[in-house]
Amino acid sequence: MNELETILKEAVAQAYEKAFHAVIATDDIVIEIPKDQSHGDYACNIAMKSAKALHQNPRVIAQQLVEALDCPQIAHCEIAGPGFMNFTMNKDTMRNVIDVVLAAGDDYGKNDSGAHRKVNVEYVSANPTGDLHLGHARGAAWGDSVSRIMQASGYDVCREYYVNDAGNQIHTLALSLMARYLQEFGIEKELPEDGYYGKDVINIAKAIKEQYGDAYVKQDEMIAYAFFREQGIQLELDKLRRDLDLFRVHFDVWSSELSLHESGKVEAVLEKLHDLGHTYEQDGALWFRSSAFGDDKDRVLRKSDGSYTYLVPDIAYHITKFERGFDLLVNLWGADHHGYIPRMKAALQAMGKNPDQLEVDIIQMVRLVDNGEEVKMSKRTGNAVTLRELCEEVGVDAVRYFFVQRALDTHLDFDLTLARKQSNDNPVYYAQYAHARICSILRQVTDVKSCPSYELLEDAKEIQLLKYINEFPGVVQDAAKLRSPNKVCNYIQKLAAYFHSFYNACKVIDPTNEELSAQRLALLKATKITLKNALALIGVEATEKM
Repeated sequence: MNELETILKEAVAQAYEKAFHAVIATDDIVIEIPKDQSHGDYACNIAMKSAKALHQNPRVIAQQLVEALDCPQIAHCEIAGPGFMNFTMNKDTMRNVIDVVLAAGDDYGKNDSGAHRKVNVEYVSANPTGDLHLGHARGAAWGDSVSRIMQASGYDVCREYYVNDAGNQIHTLALSLMARYLQEFGIEKELPEDGYYGKDVINIAKAIKEQYGDAYVKQDEMIAYAFFREQGIQLELDKLRRDLDLFRVHFDVWSSELSLHESGKVEAVLEKLHDLGHTYEQDGALWFRSSAFGDDKDRVLRKSDGSYTYLVPDIAYHITKFERGFDLLVNLWGADHHGYIPRMKAALQAMGKNPDQLEVDIIQMVRLVDNGEEVKMSKRTGNAVTLRELCEEVGVDAVRYFFVQRALDTHLDFDLTLARKQSNDNPVYYAQYAHARICSILRQVTDVKSCPSYELLEDAKEIQLLKYINEFPGVVQDAAKLRSPNKVCNYIQKLAAYFHSFYNACKVIDPTNEELSAQRLALLKATKITLKNALALIGVEATEKM
């Protein structure tokens, strides 16, 4: 919530109490910017919302509220339509946002709405068996942006990557790598069924050959297997880290599934569920009575061959998050995991945890489109397009921006043709161009007068820009609460549009009026800070030259 919204909400709440001898929470009062600026700077519909409770006509309620208002920051309030209250603010109140932004600098937009609540955000968590692709890229951009926005809103955020290093896929990776290594020495060795045929496994085998020579050609098979398993995981993870680093995505914690097994935490889950009476044996398998906790059916924990299902280590992993003291667990999962949510929540409840502390955001599918046609394969490798290739094709900024500008629960067409465009049709170019344009203007000025006030900023375009700059902290708070980086993208586009509109209407540097020039330059500095801070929240650079 921004300062002006706070002022208006408190003023309306005080007027409500004075007029009707009743208390209303400020959270129940909605303040909005009217689409038509002739309707004032802000609008409130509280009179209509209160009609049923007060048993009065909304316009009558609004009239009583207007008469009870006592707020020096409000210049005028009129009643419109069925009972809207339209506020016109004192211009000095609007202009003061410039000093607020200039004083805060890089901290402008930050707020304490998160109240230092400890949040674990787990995302990407791709198996270390290949390259990161489009779905991973969307999750990486979204998860990192959510983390940035929540941190800016006062949450204590931990970014986490869960490494699946203890399943059949890792076993297959080790066997595939062993086969490729032996092939490097001309030894015929078939890859396992469902083996990894990608070029990355071949490259890892070559790297091992260069470093270790033929040391593992005649080595004991079990020793060799353990070596290639460890090397495969480590080298694949190193590659994932390099790609994520390129994408400006960094994690605070890398958790290992294998370590859960080795520490006995996985076995401890089965023991506790058994002791609590939540398991039973059937058809040689061990089952979890998940249907007793809201799941649509019971789930297998240990198969008849003695191996665990994925659910068991996943339960152990989530229990460790609770043990680390997080108030909220946020997971970003692919659309194919939607049905996994109720069984995980059921398991947490069975283990004595609050399932409402786990919230899962589902990542919908991504389709790559170029010139109106779907792109399924990389022209370079003939395989699926990777995160690195996409970044090299259109740039990190465009990839990050495009992946967070649409809500996560909607299917996304990534338009390569648009992402390449150096024009205002490209939203990230449009936003960066606005910032670069401001920087260009500011570079033209070497000596700017200080501004004790901003009373000369009276043009409608100036007030519109000021008003929208003032909205930024509220947008950040809202985006954090809803975990919706796309709201920040929407803000960026509108702020850039308001800036361009102001610039086209108002002469910023006027040698004949130095005082007005100084005030407009201060407005530009505030705009630049706000735009840069907004772009930083989604991991996009605020370029100074284009």
